[in-house]
Amino acid sequence: MAKILAVVTQKGGVGKTTTAVNIASVMGEMGKKVLLVDIDPQGNATSGVGLDKRKVKLSTYDLLAGADGIDGAAVKTAFAGLSIVPSSMSLAGAEIEMVDMPHRESRLKAALAPFREQYDYILIDCPPALGLLTLNALVAADTVLLPVQPEFYALEGLSQLIATVRQVKRVYNPTLELEGVVFTMYDGRTNLTQQVVAEVKKFFPRKVYANVIPRSVRLAEAPGFGRPINYYDKASKGAKAYRALTEEILERQI
Repeated sequence: MAKILAVVTQKGGVGKTTTAVNIASVMGEMGKKVLLVDIDPQGNATSGVGLDKRKVKLSTYDLLAGADGIDGAAVKTAFAGLSIVPSSMSLAGAEIEMVDMPHRESRLKAALAPFREQYDYILIDCPPALGLLTLNALVAADTVLLPVQPEFYALEGLSQLIATVRQVKRVYNPTLELEGVVFTMYDGRTNLTQQVVAEVKKFFPRKVYANVIPRSVRLAEAPGFGRPINYYDKASKGAKAYRALTEEILERQI
């Protein structure tokens, strides 16, 4: 049965989607069967694996709306072991439409249940906000993966996010746990980076990954070509960092 990881952040531009796409891709390359679920209306994970969200037939919107025939929602990508339930233009209005739906917070969990037997890992790329879409991801997930950019405001946002995760655990999903914290856009030369890393490690002992993701031009370029970094430039420092991080994540599953 697949383990479901929600990749969550409260703030955009910190490498959330880059992290979801590249961990999923490296897992697939390593022989795992992986499903990437894009519930961000921006659809960056969808375009990041080479799909056009304007042309998809079934999307995460259909999962949340409870549409029939959702078995075909998972699309195989051009990359080994990796499938995706893409985002679509319709997802932008989903939160408003879901307000009056029964069991609105657990619709994604119910929709993903049939997929759990087909994959080893399911990664959910969430919107950079703590709305109803992200709530659905937290209710559906087994664990939460937190990408953090080591900057001043990161600690404040992280504490708010953890409070939300704890509330979801208490009210909706008692088995929800923290998978880990990964530092993105990392520049170890600055004092601020070192201070933030030290504070986060104090806050989350044994949950911060040793492998960090550096700032990288190649990482920034890859989504524009619709390719994960391990396919766009396998020898780049970004590709090596995501491979090392993914290996560390998988090692912790044992």
